[in-house]
Amino acid sequence: MSLTLAAVLKRDRTIVAVGLAGVALLSWIYLLCMDWGMRHMEIGIGMVIMPAMQAWTAWDLALVFLMWAVMMVAMMVPAASPMILLFAEINRRRGGRQNALVATGLFLLGYLTAWASFSLAATLAQWGLLTVALLSPMMESTSKPLSASLLLVAGLFQFSRWKYACLAHCRSPMGFFMTEWRDGACGAFRMGLKHGGYCLACCWALMALLFAVGVMNLLWVAGLSAFVLLEKLTPANRWVSRLGGLGFIAWAAWIIIGNG
Repeated sequence: MSLTLAAVLKRDRTIVAVGLAGVALLSWIYLLCMDWGMRHMEIGIGMVIMPAMQAWTAWDLALVFLMWAVMMVAMMVPAASPMILLFAEINRRRGGRQNALVATGLFLLGYLTAWASFSLAATLAQWGLLTVALLSPMMESTSKPLSASLLLVAGLFQFSRWKYACLAHCRSPMGFFMTEWRDGACGAFRMGLKHGGYCLACCWALMALLFAVGVMNLLWVAGLSAFVLLEKLTPANRWVSRLGGLGFIAWAAWIIIGNG
């Protein structure tokens, strides 16, 4: 490898890493602002980023969708960063016509598009749960059966073959690119979308837990982000998944039996 290429790869890696860190940081700042607004309703209700607590309008639906979309960026971009950095390096080495950083941006856009679909589904679910009073205006579950069911589903899913099949794709970035590589701008977007689909299929049950523990409970948002990161990046990922699954199942049992 020439010194020139080594320097270019190092520059690309630095730019992409700083960009990803910036995106995640801005997302967390947005969530912290929303959390502050909810804790100080007398002031926060006038904030343009705050949806109404009841009787949603189309604007409120848009704000809730934005909240979910930003939350997914904050939670999932850190775990996806190794894959995105590897894409940037491979794309540069292949010498594609598309600008390396633009292609990386398109890959990230495709990845986030998959999570935007989850955000839309979560927004509609939140609207429905709020309408039937299973979710409080403060975005917290008001139903023990709902909370227990979500925890039980998440716990059981942690032991499913589907979970481990999708997790294997997320943990094998080189294998993914060897079989799924597509050149050009559309190819970068499609690869990002497909990787995002695997990630979504792996983590949807964990994200749905936010309805049980509080959609804007930032402590749990951070905890679930760390859990996803451990599942994807640590050698003991199966133990992490199984221990998490047992914990969710035990929590569901405690809600139904011990706290019923």
